[in-house]
Amino acid sequence: MKKITVIGGGTGTFVVLSGLKFYPLDLGVIVTMMDSGGSTGKLRDQLGVLPPGDLRQCLVALSEASSLWRNLFLYRFESGDLKGHNFGNIFISALEKVCENYNEVIEAASYILRCKGEVIPATLKKTNLIAEYSDGSLLRGEGRIDGNQSIDKKIKRIYLDPPVEANFSAVRRIENSDYLILGPGDLYTSIIPVLLFGEIRTALLESRAKIIYIVNLMTKAGQTHKFTAVDHVNLVQKYLGREVDKILINNQPIAQEILDFYKKSQEYPVEDDLGSDGRVIRADILSSKQVEKSRSDTVKRSVLRHSPEKLARVIFKLIQS
Repeated sequence: MKKITVIGGGTGTFVVLSGLKFYPLDLGVIVTMMDSGGSTGKLRDQLGVLPPGDLRQCLVALSEASSLWRNLFLYRFESGDLKGHNFGNIFISALEKVCENYNEVIEAASYILRCKGEVIPATLKKTNLIAEYSDGSLLRGEGRIDGNQSIDKKIKRIYLDPPVEANFSAVRRIENSDYLILGPGDLYTSIIPVLLFGEIRTALLESRAKIIYIVNLMTKAGQTHKFTAVDHVNLVQKYLGREVDKILINNQPIAQEILDFYKKSQEYPVEDDLGSDGRVIRADILSSKQVEKSRSDTVKRSVLRHSPEKLARVIFKLIQS
């Protein structure tokens, strides 16, 4: 059975895992641990816990428990003192307070949700994401970086403060994987943060695993404004320290009403300028469903997603070839 490891966090990783869990694979995910926005940010600041949001999404994505449990872990309170908080985030934070170590936290949550796959935090240490912009200014915290919609300046580099070591289990998972999947997802706040650890970068450079990169559907104001597909690929490869082996990109048109919605934020479809690159696989991997979010969710979310089923079908066929 092929060992497949997804790298990232957020909704993009959720989509990939949600589709792949139905295939005969040894599935795992290495999750970014720098989230500082929304419910996660409040729990992190007030309770001193590790950020639970991306972990919770990955756990739910891999869950084979009843829909009641999955819906419960995704439920967001819409009123009262808990308004804006996600039940799953609170649950994981409470587990951290009563468990002896974070491995127990993951094991307990995985048991309850009957997860088909291994969920591995990129680090077990507390750290923050820092973005340095083209004008020399700095922005501290994943939530603030993600919330920055300015297109007047570009991110020059991104780094961790304080520098911390990677989770050894994440390094070992990379070393033993047959395929590594990056994307879709915000490059600077979901994908690249996992690549900032020296131990993980070394493991990636030495790994014989094939790397699949899934190109985003839309640009993101404040991060990848005017980025083409080549720009996305080049940035990922810069932080990887090596080339990706396969590139998946959607080739289906996006509905005009969705394009109009994104245009208000100066976000546009990622231009496919990959040409005849032999690594490229163009396919219909677009979801026809528009995503709705909770009224109490104050974090800006994408309404357009890749299709979990279509994406998994293409990836599995690629892995089997």
